[in-house]
Amino acid sequence: MTTPLRLVAVGVSLAAAACAGSETPREERLDPARPAGFPEMAIPEENLLTEARFELGRHIFYDERLSANESQSCASCHKQELAFTDGEARPVGSTGEELPRNAQPLANVGYLPVFTWANPILRSLEEQARVPIFGDFPIELGATGNEEVILARFRGDLRYQGLFREAYPEDDDPITFLRIVEALASFERMLVSGDSPFDRYVQGLDDDALSPSAKRGVELFNSERCECYHCHEGFNFTTAVRTANGESSRTSFVNTGLYNIDGDGAYPDPNTGLFDLTDEPTDMGKFRVPTLRNVEVTAPYMHDGSITTLEDVIDHYAAGGRTIEGERAGEGSSNPYKDALVRGFDITAEEKADLIAFLKSLTDTTFLHDPRFASPFGRGTDARRSGDGR
Repeated sequence: MTTPLRLVAVGVSLAAAACAGSETPREERLDPARPAGFPEMAIPEENLLTEARFELGRHIFYDERLSANESQSCASCHKQELAFTDGEARPVGSTGEELPRNAQPLANVGYLPVFTWANPILRSLEEQARVPIFGDFPIELGATGNEEVILARFRGDLRYQGLFREAYPEDDDPITFLRIVEALASFERMLVSGDSPFDRYVQGLDDDALSPSAKRGVELFNSERCECYHCHEGFNFTTAVRTANGESSRTSFVNTGLYNIDGDGAYPDPNTGLFDLTDEPTDMGKFRVPTLRNVEVTAPYMHDGSITTLEDVIDHYAAGGRTIEGERAGEGSSNPYKDALVRGFDITAEEKADLIAFLKSLTDTTFLHDPRFASPFGRGTDARRSGDGR
């Protein structure tokens, strides 16, 4: 099929990295799905992906016993049918504390070089997993100070005794937090999404997968008028990517003119972006560019969930920044730290509908309902009572 749709490739630079060895036999290694156009994923040698580690991670991801008070699991804030987001502006942790930032989608998270909304230091899924488990400001799962209690729950469960042993047979005692975060990372690396109507169309699998409106939306998305493709590019529709061949050199964090509460570029505490870590004025309001895959089901949008619909997101960018009156008043379009590409554009009602039709064509319903990524405990089943030895 010949198509005029333009896909902007992500530039990938080679990066040498020395990795620790592994005792995992190569024939036991598991490879994530590779949809057409997707590169090979970078898998760390110290935590090679296997079916056993993926399956252990899937169980832990959905198990409320990972939280100190047994009230929440990872899946509490990352629901499969919502592309592993939660549909809330800001999640609430296991002790009732509201988190300051929106739950991010996990589709294709194994291709990311950085994680969370505004932390360039976390460079692996294993490191990232420790944040919701052990973080205490705010508390999410609340494991700090409760480590032995949580581990005892898994050690006392016959199902988990077998799952840990199969995943890490070389360990005398595999039921540790090191292995928990590694297993969670293994599960997350398998969460590959690349079977949307858009994918089927550009791969030549289905000429009718995109409506005429969605096709016009693709052209708008890739136009110099709207500029969308500059920040949402390549197979994962984001700026930065890591593959087995290296890492892109594009920046991962940008200021989109969402706030300007003092007229000098300020964002409201505690959501000041990279500035919170660097104290550099030019980092004020810089947040990670999220993927647009499955964006139809990941509302509300932005780092704080403050924009509720795709229509409003387009209005924000068309205006070159958001104007707020009353509390947090300010003209985001005048934010001095705003990215130069967020300069605004004219768009008609019909064109906006076309752009949204394209964005909705990125919804991968196969991914949203794949039983391999679903809870192993069954719908409506308490994980604490669904296995042997509990």
